[in-house]
Amino acid sequence: MDSQHITVVYKWTAQPGKLGELTDIYRDVTKAMEQNEPGAETVHVYASENDNALYVRDEFTDAAAMGFHLTTTAAAHFPQLLAIATPGPFFFLGDVPDEMKQATEQMQLGGEFATHAAGFDR
Repeated sequence: MDSQHITVVYKWTAQPGKLGELTDIYRDVTKAMEQNEPGAETVHVYASENDNALYVRDEFTDAAAMGFHLTTTAAAHFPQLLAIATPGPFFFLGDVPDEMKQATEQMQLGGEFATHAAGFDR
């Protein structure tokens, strides 16, 4: 795995009766990321009826790609998401620069940060 690579795993908890709407917004988010964010390598969204929540895994080539996502696609959808769901926690895995950590704190994402310690890819 590239040492610059960043994975973000996170949860959005929908308000009662809003999981379908939240899922629809995330279909738009993933489509926008696929079309406009070459640094977004992988995006997967998982819906949990039991938790009334979405779990999302984003894979970015590097911190710049993640930053681009936060300031473009994420920023464009954030107000709509906040109207129907609660963000967090967000787990940022990789070498995230301090200024991006501060930006995620300002967005109140409940961010936690960890650097790569071991593993492999096949």
